[in-house]
Amino acid sequence: TNWCSFDMSVVDTTTNTEVKRVPLGPTPRGIAVDPQSRYAYIAVMGSSDVAVVDLTTFAVDWIRGVGSGPRHIVRDPLGQYLYVTLNGSGQVVKIDVATRTVVGRVSTGSEPRSMDIAPDGQSLYVVNYSSNTVSKVRTADMVVLQTVNTGTHPIGITYEPTAKRVWVACYSGEIMIFNDA
Repeated sequence: TNWCSFDMSVVDTTTNTEVKRVPLGPTPRGIAVDPQSRYAYIAVMGSSDVAVVDLTTFAVDWIRGVGSGPRHIVRDPLGQYLYVTLNGSGQVVKIDVATRTVVGRVSTGSEPRSMDIAPDGQSLYVVNYSSNTVSKVRTADMVVLQTVNTGTHPIGITYEPTAKRVWVACYSGEIMIFNDA
């Protein structure tokens, strides 16, 4: 996604050339692609919507009204659900892909930004930028299982499945590693 030009570039990785540019609106951010590589789902942070781009026709459809400031998006391993951080409302939502409706919502902290999902799809790990925390959310019922403090302004996160560790990068210059229980 191209934050400043309000669009998404589709790039051919064999030739490293842009084959299509898709307009999306103000400040598109996170992208998740379905397991069949048919659709890309894009969190459009300057809205309350998630864009749905058909990767064969490049037509754009929308999942409207998911919440304030969608920033990051991940999908479960089977592609049944999308999870979206809402930077503006301090929440994470669960979207049923088939019905394109929000089926769960939880508050995690102030300005949730990036997140990752465990390989089994049972847990989300969310950094809360202005709360200086990271939260673990159970996906089945969207309940916060644990919240721990981080350095100032956590911004990046990844789940490392071999050692079952959560890595968090903070704007304060720290990289923190948490063991997942």
